[in-house]
Amino acid sequence: MVDIHEILSLPEGKTIEFKRDLSSIKPILKTLIAFANTAGGTVLIGRDDNGVIIGVDDVFDTEEKLANAVADNIYPPLMPEIETTSFDGKSLIVIRVAHWRGPFYLKNQGPEAGVYVRLGSTNRVAGPDLIAELKRSISNTSLDQLPCPDVDVNGLDMNRIKQAFSNVGRRVDQKKLETLGILVPYSGKLVCSNGGVILFGQDHLRERYFPNAKVRCARFQGTDKVDFIDQYDSEGTIVEAMRDVPNFIRRNTRLAAQINQIQRKDISEYSLVAIREVLTNAIVHADYSIRGMNPRVAIFSDRLEIENPGMLPFGYTIEEFIAGVSHIRNKVIARVFRELHLMEEWGTGYRRITEACQTGGYQNPIWEEIGTAIRVVFHPHLATQEKIGSITHPERKELTLRQQKIINFMQKKEPLSAKKIYEGLREVASERAFRNDLLVLKARGNLKMIGSGPSTLWVLAE
Repeated sequence: MVDIHEILSLPEGKTIEFKRDLSSIKPILKTLIAFANTAGGTVLIGRDDNGVIIGVDDVFDTEEKLANAVADNIYPPLMPEIETTSFDGKSLIVIRVAHWRGPFYLKNQGPEAGVYVRLGSTNRVAGPDLIAELKRSISNTSLDQLPCPDVDVNGLDMNRIKQAFSNVGRRVDQKKLETLGILVPYSGKLVCSNGGVILFGQDHLRERYFPNAKVRCARFQGTDKVDFIDQYDSEGTIVEAMRDVPNFIRRNTRLAAQINQIQRKDISEYSLVAIREVLTNAIVHADYSIRGMNPRVAIFSDRLEIENPGMLPFGYTIEEFIAGVSHIRNKVIARVFRELHLMEEWGTGYRRITEACQTGGYQNPIWEEIGTAIRVVFHPHLATQEKIGSITHPERKELTLRQQKIINFMQKKEPLSAKKIYEGLREVASERAFRNDLLVLKARGNLKMIGSGPSTLWVLAE
């Protein structure tokens, strides 16, 4: 059953879109295709861009027109759930689409140019790389499992392999490499898999086939990417990056001393346990087919960001990740990381991250899906943080950077809708994180609500 109040309270985003009517049917079809290809979603007909409920005049005629348009223009056949409901005496149409095995596309644009995916609150034409990933997800095959035909066993750096496995007390031979998927059969011979090249390929081969399989790190002065203080690119393998990148982070972050009676306790600026978990996740789940994008670590004066190329796997949402649902993008890399004790049980990462932060007195990090990348933002421990001049109220000193920006954005402004605030801060807030921030600020007494339902306005508390 449709919860119309919940739908109307949400801003447009990865899984929701509002339309005034069917006067322009093609954008609606693109959205349905993008939802079906990406992670499912809901389209509501009868609300305009300003959040005003217009309603649908002839519900049955509109519903029939919509069903015919879907049947005539989308392939493979798509079967959305179409329901009618009402709000304040006005009729609305709700279209719900699940994530299905596609790829779905507009018939008149064809399977190469008519495939759409959902990025944030927009629909984007899927290029060849995204279409290839969509097809791999349907066959349950990952990029790193596929053969790299021109690289045979001699392309592996056996010294690195032996060293990595000896560090955890294990020996490795050719049979083990086959079991791990590092070597795979191809045209009657054994060759390296893509994952094998990414993990243990000779340097020149990794650079040739997967130049983005390295972690780039930078420490910036201030809060933006203008002036470098320090930078580092991991030139070794991604396994070695798990040792080298934390060293870079440690030398570019602060320690605070907490004295209890005669005992001193050093407090890291960020939870090193949580950072290691997120770094592992970023390296294991990066989309290495995207040229020009690397896993990245960026340290600013007020935050630390870890980013990996690749949108969330198709059919997977941040909410499912938080709930502990596991979805492995790179199966060979993930298995090797587990063998090397660099990765724990699948599906437990978020819990370990939040437990480490809560135990150490840190804020939980924020996950954001930004275009074709995932970014995780950490904020410093309060004991290591300098005062922020623009926030003087004692009850506000523990706000996150984004919550501070919401407060600053609302200064000297009349009451605003959530949509207007969201649009003003879109570059720093994901849909889900933004909703949570408003509720947190309301609970803390920083903001207050005026009205209810879709006409709710927000204003700074007195």
